[in-house]
Amino acid sequence: MLTLPTVFAGLDPASYKPHALHQAERMWPETNCYVDLWIETLHAFGSEPEAMLGFTLTQDFEGDQFTFFKVPLEDLEALYGIRCTELAIYDRVEAHVEEQLKRGRLCLVEMDSFYMPDTHGVGYQHEHGKTTVAINRLDVASRSIDYFHNAGFFNLEGDDFDGLFHMKDGPEELPFLPYTEFAKFPAQRPAPDHLHSYAERLAIQHFARRPADNPVAAFARVFPGQVEKLAERPFDFFHKYAFNTLRQLGANFDLAASHLDWLRPDGSLAGAAGHARRISEVAKATQFQVARAVARRKFEPLATALDPAVEAWDALMGGLAGRLG
Repeated sequence: MLTLPTVFAGLDPASYKPHALHQAERMWPETNCYVDLWIETLHAFGSEPEAMLGFTLTQDFEGDQFTFFKVPLEDLEALYGIRCTELAIYDRVEAHVEEQLKRGRLCLVEMDSFYMPDTHGVGYQHEHGKTTVAINRLDVASRSIDYFHNAGFFNLEGDDFDGLFHMKDGPEELPFLPYTEFAKFPAQRPAPDHLHSYAERLAIQHFARRPADNPVAAFARVFPGQVEKLAERPFDFFHKYAFNTLRQLGANFDLAASHLDWLRPDGSLAGAAGHARRISEVAKATQFQVARAVARRKFEPLATALDPAVEAWDALMGGLAGRLG
């Protein structure tokens, strides 16, 4: 029997155990597809994903959404020796993925969640949506892949495989040309001392790049008005709004807290980590308040809902100013 190439040998979707950052009891067990994917990829690589999370200190409010936070590729290389860059797609996507798997490289491909069973109850067979997966095993003949996505490692096959790779598109269809990256892994994992020393350096650099003004306060000023407009839209739109605002805010600072705890196991950043968790908690609670406000069309309580998170952001950044570096 022919053994198909994989980047991480021996992984079985049926028995895979996600990283602790994706435990169900966390405030935000999933964050966004890109960061979640790298958490699990680094877990499979045998390294510590907490080291990469210094970039969470730079999140800003962009006027209509919070920054869709992503690990900078230069951080991945500096910390783990992983080189990730864009892969040109000029042939069939699965042909490119096969070639890179033979070389031990992991392809990160933008796919349609409509065909991904792990999104059952959200996108699967319900709504077309853009998301990123990392393919660890590809079997074109059997129409099957094993892939990292969100907080886990999964398998799909059959008709879902055909839909995902546009196998049955007619000649009138637009070509399937997804944005794709590929990651080259080093021969050895980084030493723990290197991870801690370089993560500290990156945290200082990212802290220097933090927003000049409090982004939670900027959001709080426009947030009630956004929700009033949201109430005029179909209720499904609430999920899109919440994902790109309160979930990105809350999940970002949930990870920031974990990073600070990991960075200084002596507890010297425990106070700052507590402020980051406070932002996360308030964002979670406010998401439920928004749902109630939309259902009842009562928006007044939202005017002060984010005040504790505004204060926590100031306290977090003020505390780090005296401790990082």
